[in-house]
Amino acid sequence: MFRGVTNLNIDSKGRVAMPARYRDRLRESCEGQLVVTVDRDGCLLVYPLPEWERIEAAVMARPNIDPQVRQLQRVFVGYATDVEMDGQARILIAPTLREQAKLDKHVVLVGQGNKFELWDEAVWAAQRDEWLQSDAFTSGLSEALSSLSI
Repeated sequence: MFRGVTNLNIDSKGRVAMPARYRDRLRESCEGQLVVTVDRDGCLLVYPLPEWERIEAAVMARPNIDPQVRQLQRVFVGYATDVEMDGQARILIAPTLREQAKLDKHVVLVGQGNKFELWDEAVWAAQRDEWLQSDAFTSGLSEALSSLSI
């Protein structure tokens, strides 16, 4: 389970170091093999390889005659890039992925249970502030979330 928000830096070669608190778990669960892809919200998604393989199989099993399915397959799977943690637990974010998510030097890694989101720091701050002002936080939860006691 990955949780928490961590501010990180991307080095001049496009590498980002995974936080120390996740390193052992990532080495044990996937031998440091990860997959990075785009997300429609403007961030990158970082999956441990076994988790990615499960999701990729589910996405690709959908009938691609449906235009929405085909579009998701093209973008979500099309941008998917295999990465491996190096000896310093860094992963290389491909230039096309950095460009797609508008990642600069300062980024934020957000644990999301089975995966991470990687955001540009300024974009994350703006989006976070917008979410905190949204109806979900100011006027109650949607029906899908109403049974949660948080």
